[in-house]
Amino acid sequence: MALTSELGKQIKLKEVEGTLLQPATVDNWSEIQSFEAKPDDLLICTYPKAGTTWIQEIVDMIEQNGDVEKCQRTIIQHRHPFIEWARPPQPSVLVLRRCFLLNYFKGVEKAKAMPSPRILKTHLSTQLLPPSFWENNCKFLYVARNAKDCMVSYYHFQRMNHMLPDPGTWEEYFETFINGKVVWGSWFDHVKGWWEMKDRYQILFLFYEDIKRDPKHEIRKVVQFMGKNMDETVIDKIVQETSFEKMKENPMTNRSTVSKSIMDQSISSFMRKGTVGDWKNHFTVAQNERFDEIYRKKMEGTSINFCMEL
Repeated sequence: MALTSELGKQIKLKEVEGTLLQPATVDNWSEIQSFEAKPDDLLICTYPKAGTTWIQEIVDMIEQNGDVEKCQRTIIQHRHPFIEWARPPQPSVLVLRRCFLLNYFKGVEKAKAMPSPRILKTHLSTQLLPPSFWENNCKFLYVARNAKDCMVSYYHFQRMNHMLPDPGTWEEYFETFINGKVVWGSWFDHVKGWWEMKDRYQILFLFYEDIKRDPKHEIRKVVQFMGKNMDETVIDKIVQETSFEKMKENPMTNRSTVSKSIMDQSISSFMRKGTVGDWKNHFTVAQNERFDEIYRKKMEGTSINFCMEL
């Protein structure tokens, strides 16, 4: 499937088991699938634009016992290897190579080189995850965000991210998203898959909206899940340091170090709003009614409930 990026380049997405992925990921699929997880791995799992960077920073702050300086050691995307990430097979534009030198190593290679206990990251659905994660009974931290806000955030992310296809108009993207024709596949399948697994494995399933509503309560859950003991004062500090406002200004989390030729933040900020209910500024009445009907059909039989506004 070839789609045109905002730079006019053809982004030729490839498919694995009906899920669209970036070509370099598919080209390295056998290596990704054979990745050896370890029993003490913690895997951060999300659908794109569901609060990935947010939960990464929370987890890192917990791991570093609230030490802000340690969390400033490097940009967030280098702290937790992104297991399905792989560099393009051909040398790219020099500026890309210069700015993304570390990031263009394969995620699995970075993970292998990392000392245990490892904290890793993925956007993969349950059916595409390397089997060793299940076999080794790893810990999984999943964050889900309501589909409407996820769609809006992903739309703006694709507008500014030149490594992803141009999303087209909002009306066009609405159709693309509900049909699951985005990178990493259908939101519906992704969320349902992880929800169905949550009682069979060590999975802490969190909701973006709950973290927004009561961050301290949700962060306490993560602390306990990670097997840590933490003073209330440290938890309060983590709440403060991982607020949207703080992270938006933090060059270690806001992607400001990434070249404009990759992420053009003059089009849209990487950390744009971080709110619940922004979908109401994008969805027409007709789109909302249609989406609700599709949602009912696709999510039928699941007990998961989402908050659409705070």
